Amino acid sequence: MKIAIAGTGYVGLSNAVILSQHHEVVALDINAEKVALINDRVSPIVDPELSDYLANNHLDLRATTDPADAYADADVVVIATPTDYDTETNFFDTSSVEKVLTDVLAHAPEAVVVIKSTIPVGFTERLRGEHPGATVLFSPEFLREGRALYDNLHPSRIIVGDTGEHGRLVADLLLEGAVDKEVPVLLTGPTEAEAIKLFANTYLAMRVAYFNELDTYAATRGLDTRQIIEGVGLDPRIGAHYNNPSFGYGGYCLPKDTRQLLANYGDVPQTLITAIVDANTTRMDFIAADIAERHPRRVGIYRLIMKAGSDNFRASSIQGVMSRLQARGTEILIHEPALTEATFQGARVVRDLDQFTELSDVIIANRLDDAARSFGDKLYTRDLYGRD
Repeated sequence: MKIAIAGTGYVGLSNAVILSQHHEVVALDINAEKVALINDRVSPIVDPELSDYLANNHLDLRATTDPADAYADADVVVIATPTDYDTETNFFDTSSVEKVLTDVLAHAPEAVVVIKSTIPVGFTERLRGEHPGATVLFSPEFLREGRALYDNLHPSRIIVGDTGEHGRLVADLLLEGAVDKEVPVLLTGPTEAEAIKLFANTYLAMRVAYFNELDTYAATRGLDTRQIIEGVGLDPRIGAHYNNPSFGYGGYCLPKDTRQLLANYGDVPQTLITAIVDANTTRMDFIAADIAERHPRRVGIYRLIMKAGSDNFRASSIQGVMSRLQARGTEILIHEPALTEATFQGARVVRDLDQFTELSDVIIANRLDDAARSFGDKLYTRDLYGRD
């Protein structure tokens, strides 16, 4: 079976790898450098399992920048292109998904098209209405940045928004590529699958926001956050997981998915979803104010990345704190090895860690590592457990 993958980010590349263990896979991307790396069996993404599988496993996988090459004679096409949240329309920008579908229908009209990009509730049904001859379905991803392939090899669940033969085909392909075989498989309607994705991520955002607001309360009242969290977590219905305070939720998914779910509510009564979205702003406001109370002349930002083991800092919460401090007139220095430029969003990038430490009055770190622990009294973090 020939499978084409449109997009080679976390979702696209991890799916390309698991599917190419048993099928011919052609990955399409507009970035020629990423295509070259994949063809050289080098991961363009920081992900240990992706790097290992590309380098050491037999995979029937190649990459291209040519849509005709990718889609011609494809039996299945997986769309994994970005769908950033558009603040003007209050919806995901799905133009890349729609462009791919148009190209696929031109080159492989009989292909089963599987949308893996995150999309608004109701989007798949709209596409089906606009393209009545096409086979289009949605299958949500539940991946962690930096562990994308691991989470596809060991999926918590496989959900496909189609209850017919095409839904079963896609579920079987995903299960075939996984290491774990005793995986819950749920075939649903397309709109239900879209809702599952957004509600799952919004619940995770709610949990992050909850423990962050617990930490805000404890910090304001001079209480021991760790003791409170550990006591709360002893209730087995709550548990001692996903409870480490941070500067806020961020990354590829949670900020945009919560806002999209809120937009999808429309005139449906709710208060909680709005609170989850607003809570992240409130948390970053508190963190910036708490740092400002120390009256630093110069604040060092140690790593822009959202979480350990990732090279992504898109929509990271530490950037929200940084912009708030800049608005107060605080000078900002950044130490981020992933940056190649001399400045980032108006702040000076300092590559030498010793110089960065010496120049900074306060150094803030969303997540701790060995280097961050060496900053001593200059360090400001809310990370209690040294994990995400």
